[in-house]
Amino acid sequence: MSNIKPFIDKLNGLTFDQMYQNDFFLTWEKTRDELDAVFTVADALRHLRENNISSKIFDSGLGISLFRDNSTRTRFSFASACNLLGLEVQDLDEGKSQISHGETVRETANMVSFMADVIGIRDDMYIGKGNAYMHEFMDAVTEGHKDGVLEQRPTLVNLQCDIDHPTQCMADMAHIIHHFGGVENLKGKKIAMTWAYSPSYGKPLSVPQGVVGLMTRMGMDVVLAHPEGYEIMSEVEEVARQNVKANGGSFTKTNSMAEAFQDADIVYPKSWAPFSAMEKRTKLYGEGDDAGIKALEKELLAQNAQHKDWECTEEMMAKTKDGKALYLHCLPADITGVSCKEGEVAASVFDRYRVPLYKEASYKPYIIAAMIFLSKIKNPQEVLQALEQKGALRKTL
Repeated sequence: MSNIKPFIDKLNGLTFDQMYQNDFFLTWEKTRDELDAVFTVADALRHLRENNISSKIFDSGLGISLFRDNSTRTRFSFASACNLLGLEVQDLDEGKSQISHGETVRETANMVSFMADVIGIRDDMYIGKGNAYMHEFMDAVTEGHKDGVLEQRPTLVNLQCDIDHPTQCMADMAHIIHHFGGVENLKGKKIAMTWAYSPSYGKPLSVPQGVVGLMTRMGMDVVLAHPEGYEIMSEVEEVARQNVKANGGSFTKTNSMAEAFQDADIVYPKSWAPFSAMEKRTKLYGEGDDAGIKALEKELLAQNAQHKDWECTEEMMAKTKDGKALYLHCLPADITGVSCKEGEVAASVFDRYRVPLYKEASYKPYIIAAMIFLSKIKNPQEVLQALEQKGALRKTL
């Protein structure tokens, strides 16, 4: 038997009206109430589905996905979220578009948006480019709507940019909230966001940046750990420091993985490329310097190889709170002896946490659906209640 009332009651205590007809670029651009509204609606939508009640709020329409980097979980999570709400999904494959023939961002944005209600973009490879591209794209559709070209303005969901990965980090946070029995239980919890060795180079900074930018909103004790030279954006570190001033908790940095893991309640060992190297790579790609790119790749792989001891091993996990910290990863992880010879995490650690990791990933479709829902529905409480009262079966039992 469905009971949507607890979710509605929680929404009634939050202020989130500015999310209506708005985009989702970065988590720290949203208020705490707005973030809590996303978590609440995500839980409500999951509740409806688990009770076999349809949550379709659209009779027709498109969700446009544009992935400028490879993706499995986020690609399918976006498709699942759109389908959950009644939208069909169309992937914009730039290789099959007219972009190679000189079509501008303004033109592309308008041409794909005639019946689109949401646009999800992943553009995470180049520092200073991804988030800026998303804004350029949405400025174009805003202009198209104003000029009467588009009968509705699609909303944007950032599916990962060079600065933040909001859908991933919000899914991580939803998993943490449920694991610890509520957001009110997170104050004082220690989370170690640590670099880990990978035999590949160039992994985006958006996950560690997203984690320190979001987890510090909850009054948690956030530790950022990495070898010297693997710094993230200083602007994001400043966001974390300002969050601590406003919400309590702490934000500290260390060059010791062991120190970060000590008495941690949550660990998030994940490889990323140095900010300075990503800046350099962006410049080299912009100049079309293939030789420079290859030289940089060789340099970074050699740099990574100096830190193979940065691995989430059983010994490292034993340092955590009661040796039972919650292990997080955005996946896919570089698993030692499985997906690579030496990597981010020992096979025994990963295998022990495999089911919780999959559950962590399972929150992402609902987080994305909640972002869309709150942007497209002016009165979410009324619509959630109407969906329950209607009781349309998602499938015949």
